[in-house]
Amino acid sequence: MYKYTIARQLATKRVITNRGDEVGKLVDLLVDERSGDIEALLVEVDRDSKVAKKVEAKDRVIEVPYSAVTAVSDVFIVDEREIGAAD
Repeated sequence: MYKYTIARQLATKRVITNRGDEVGKLVDLLVDERSGDIEALLVEVDRDSKVAKKVEAKDRVIEVPYSAVTAVSDVFIVDEREIGAAD
C-alpha cells in the first residue's frame, strides 16, 4: 500500500546530501503530467552551502533529479553525485 503525502507538507523541507551537507530548501516539484511521477525537485540553494559553490544556480534554484532522492523524512536526503545532473 502506498502512503501519500499532502504536497504542502513537503513545502520548504530542507534538502541535504548523503554526506550531511546542506543544499537548501524545497520550493517546488516537477511532475510528469501524464504519469503523475515526480521527475525532479526544485531546490532554493542555501548561499553558504558547499554544494552552492559547486553548481551554477540560476536565480538560486537548481533541479535535483528525483532519482537522487535516497530518503524522505523531516528532510530530503539526496545523492551528492547526482546534484546538477538535470541541468
